[in-house]
Amino acid sequence: MLDKKLRSEMASLVQQVAGGDPDMTEARLKEVIDDVIMEHSSREHMTLEEKREAAAALYASVRGMDELEELIADPDITEIMVNGPDDIFVEKAGRIIRHEGSFESREKLEDVIQKIAAGSNRLINESSPIADARLSDGSRVNLILPPVSVRDPIITIRKFPEEVMTINKLIEIGSISEEAAEFLEKLVRAGYNIFVSGGTGSGKTTFLNALSNFVPKDQRIITIEDSAELQIREIPNLVSLEVRNANVEGKNEITIRDLIKTSLRMRPERRIIK
Repeated sequence: MLDKKLRSEMASLVQQVAGGDPDMTEARLKEVIDDVIMEHSSREHMTLEEKREAAAALYASVRGMDELEELIADPDITEIMVNGPDDIFVEKAGRIIRHEGSFESREKLEDVIQKIAAGSNRLINESSPIADARLSDGSRVNLILPPVSVRDPIITIRKFPEEVMTINKLIEIGSISEEAAEFLEKLVRAGYNIFVSGGTGSGKTTFLNALSNFVPKDQRIITIEDSAELQIREIPNLVSLEVRNANVEGKNEITIRDLIKTSLRMRPERRIIK
């Protein structure tokens, strides 16, 4: 793993060139990164694997999300918990373990938080220090800044599996019995109101995704969420709605209540509110 101080120094050299060219292409950026690595390796020996790791780390630092890049790319990691630049934990195979890596600095961690928030059109600052967002792959993100977080900025990322969970898979792993699944299928098809509740990480969203497979495919479905996470793929007539936080002036907020009210005018046959 690239030394934190060395990574910071090399990233600064890359940023000096990349920062002066806002229109720099991906190919050119990689050339600059390679040049910086080659210059360093001429003074201190680096193996081919170390060069590859350095190139990935530098690219993540300049254009990506720094230390989060490799964690998000790891399919075995289901949760990422950043308690500060040097304090990172992950959930892997159901166990929470400490991650050895760290962010270059607190400033870099704050930059990543702003990048995540901006990507979901969310605002986060000292006046509004809490924000919920999502990544391009659908992962759910909770962001917290000081002073609400006493010491450091906080990031919590819940990753979702690429393959959507189904009732049959839940039966296979013993999460639900066949009898219970058949009963729930009858309730969903009959249009009963169903409430799904549980603690954090208990699988509420996963279970909702599985239940949605029982919804008749010819119906119009409206989903209403605080942060869009549902993965409903088999319904052609599907509309997904998401709340919007207030702007800097405290205006233009759209709440769950607002979305429920407007959904009544959208001819829904089913509404899924999360």
